[in-house]
Amino acid sequence: MFPEHAEQVLEIYRLGIATGDATFETAAPTWEAFDASRLAEHRLVALDATGRVLGWTAVVPVSARSAYAGVVEHSVYVHPDAQGCGVGQTLLTALLASTDTAGIWTVQTGIFPENTASLALHAKAGFRVIGTRDRLGRHHGRWRDVVLLERRSPTIS
Repeated sequence: MFPEHAEQVLEIYRLGIATGDATFETAAPTWEAFDASRLAEHRLVALDATGRVLGWTAVVPVSARSAYAGVVEHSVYVHPDAQGCGVGQTLLTALLASTDTAGIWTVQTGIFPENTASLALHAKAGFRVIGTRDRLGRHHGRWRDVVLLERRSPTIS
């Protein structure tokens, strides 16, 4: 993921936000804020033959504490026109290869229970459900639960 992808990445993020079931966020950040908060070595895009961004994935550290240096939280977003075509699986597979190589031992995510496609994608990629965080936050005036999932690296013991 490079600055030239910024506009398309943020548009896909906005489209995900608009579904109401992708994130607690209600607006996409600026590119500067997005860029500063995600680890550069684990930001990926899927492109079609014309260079159009079909989807993206990125990670953020869960903590600045050294004990959690190998734990990240990730996001994966796919353009609505490309959903169901394997883009999410391709992105998630590439991300996990990247994090495994870098020595990251846990990749986690939180998903609204209503986002069944994302839950299925993550199960297929080897994530396990840790539990449901009931009424974790308010979103558009209502409490939302979040399913916490993690994937432990098979290459790090």
